[in-house]
Amino acid sequence: MSSILYVQTSDDPERQYSPFVLAQSAKAMDIDAKVYFLGQGLRILKDGEAEKIKVGNFPNLQEMIKKTIEMGIPVYVCEASKQMLGWDKVELDPDLKIVGAATLNDLVLEADATMWF
Repeated sequence: MSSILYVQTSDDPERQYSPFVLAQSAKAMDIDAKVYFLGQGLRILKDGEAEKIKVGNFPNLQEMIKKTIEMGIPVYVCEASKQMLGWDKVELDPDLKIVGAATLNDLVLEADATMWF
């Protein structure tokens, strides 16, 4: 099975939708999809932030994240980025997988393709 890793590094609301739309499309095409949040991309994962983001006719971003996870697509969050933001005490959605920085290297090496946003 082919695999694609979608990496989100931006907190720009309009760029937030791409990894989720593409990952959901990939899953529908029987492609193994994974989403990884890095750096400033984490800002929208803070409790209540994703609900505030709604672009065009898409559902709000929290609904997109939830649907992605419900489809069996893992969403990874970089622990080092969390520390960089000073979020030692910030609780994120328990369905998000907090992982070490080395995980990104492993995921990139395992993927057939990567896309960065």
